[in-house]
Amino acid sequence: MKQLRLWLLGLFALCGIAAVAQEAKADSTGYIVKVGQTAPDFTVTLTDGKTVKLSDFRGKVVMLQFTASWCGVCRKEMPFIEKDIWQKHKSDPDFMLMGIDRDEPLNKVIAFGKSTGVTYPLGLDPGADIFAKYALRQAGITRNVLIDKEGRIVMLTRLYNPEEFSSLVRKIDELLK
Repeated sequence: MKQLRLWLLGLFALCGIAAVAQEAKADSTGYIVKVGQTAPDFTVTLTDGKTVKLSDFRGKVVMLQFTASWCGVCRKEMPFIEKDIWQKHKSDPDFMLMGIDRDEPLNKVIAFGKSTGVTYPLGLDPGADIFAKYALRQAGITRNVLIDKEGRIVMLTRLYNPEEFSSLVRKIDELLK
């Protein structure tokens, strides 16, 4: 029976059925992660050339913002993230915020950061491989993932909704008390 299951999994993978199985695990917004689970680890290169791992920030509240220069909703949301979250908490040693730019080259990401006026760190995600650890690769952005000090996901947002954004700000404040 075990051999048959392995054979079928191999066959499904060859036929592209694995992608369908992954889609079945996604929620209605395209997330494949869930609140309460440990955030998938990754290594990212920031626009300043520094390379960091998500797990390096264990013990801190971490907010990940998945973004890209072509995303109009991202451009709308980023000034609010800058003003209401980053400027408020950037000097708190227990907080980290990172924008993860989906599949764009360094020069474009740097220009994007300048054009939106954000000063929080932006990271490069070639091929959207980091994004694919959190949501279906073809799913849309903007989306935010809030991670507690133990590395567990505590909130997931999609698109920019003022009420949801306010609850994100409140949740960060609560986690940093």
